[in-house]
Amino acid sequence: MKNSYLIFSTILLSLQVAAAEAPMPSDKPPSYEVECASCHMAYPPSLLGQKNWQSIMSGLDKHFGSDASLDLKNQTEISQWLVKHASTRKKYSVFTPENRITKSSWFIDEHDKVKADVWKRDGIKSPANCLACHTDGASGIFKEKNIRIPAK
Repeated sequence: MKNSYLIFSTILLSLQVAAAEAPMPSDKPPSYEVECASCHMAYPPSLLGQKNWQSIMSGLDKHFGSDASLDLKNQTEISQWLVKHASTRKKYSVFTPENRITKSSWFIDEHDKVKADVWKRDGIKSPANCLACHTDGASGIFKEKNIRIPAK
């Protein structure tokens, strides 16, 4: 009985750790950092599923109110990499409204205790600004122990 409890506890703990990490793949193309991270955080591809990344990359001319069009070489390279590393876990791969990570059910569940006024603070300004609170967000680590919420 103790053995079963230990195994169950270990599995549960590993699932919680996995939910807090979306490591940036080591084969990230330089074009992803140059083209995408010049305007926003270079989001780890495992935060969305393949359909969302395909939709985002096929609509770069209207990318969240901006024209983020790329030359064919860079668009192909980034698209293939995002789709290759997109999440296959149901929690993250369900198609997300408006292709926004912040509209995904998992994001909403993880941030349900964050009050609306917190998102408006000068140091945050938007739920999409992960790096404002998640100190290791650029590497895909979103554990609670690494959260720093900017003051009002």
